[in-house]
Amino acid sequence: MHPTANPATESPWKPSGDRAQNRAVKRDAVISAAARLFRERGYHHTSLDDLATALSVTKPTLYRYVENKEEILFECFRLGVERILLSLRSPPPAARTARERLHAVVVGYIEAITSEFGWCMVRAEDQDLSETMSGAIKAAKVEIDQGIRRLVREGIEAGDFRACDPKMVAFALAGAMNWITHWHREDAALTPAEIADRFFDLFDHGLSATP
Repeated sequence: MHPTANPATESPWKPSGDRAQNRAVKRDAVISAAARLFRERGYHHTSLDDLATALSVTKPTLYRYVENKEEILFECFRLGVERILLSLRSPPPAARTARERLHAVVVGYIEAITSEFGWCMVRAEDQDLSETMSGAIKAAKVEIDQGIRRLVREGIEAGDFRACDPKMVAFALAGAMNWITHWHREDAALTPAEIADRFFDLFDHGLSATP
């Protein structure tokens, strides 16, 4: 059974005035639709024919916007991880302490992992990608891991967190957040921000320097 377009990724193949903007919108639609199909069917069980059907276009049309399925998967990963990297590199102005910056990272991470790109963020590294793409994925994951460890160390030094192993904290926190892809649903009662607050509250009390 072929997938059909859904409201969240409705095909934008309609005439419009701005060709440059129109191309960007169409490419985004290809990436988003693919992310949803990868999550529903798996990467290897989703073909470009399936994607073309979901967007109500021909397969050759897709090649105007992407080179191949591998590039699509990488873009799905990149767009999701960008949200986390942004929270690490440019925390909100109000997030001054390590604790506040770590909370901002948790919010960014969970917003990304609950988006349509969540499955690709977690599973992209398991697929047969080129050495260049695999290297870029590993580098992004290392930056996130090292960023979380750094914030935990800074929190310990500031007295916000009790003495602990930053490496184990980073592993536990990222592992718990990645697992969200297995149980989160778009119609869940809690919003991503609410989930983030509850996750951080749980870890924060475990890290707190005061009883």
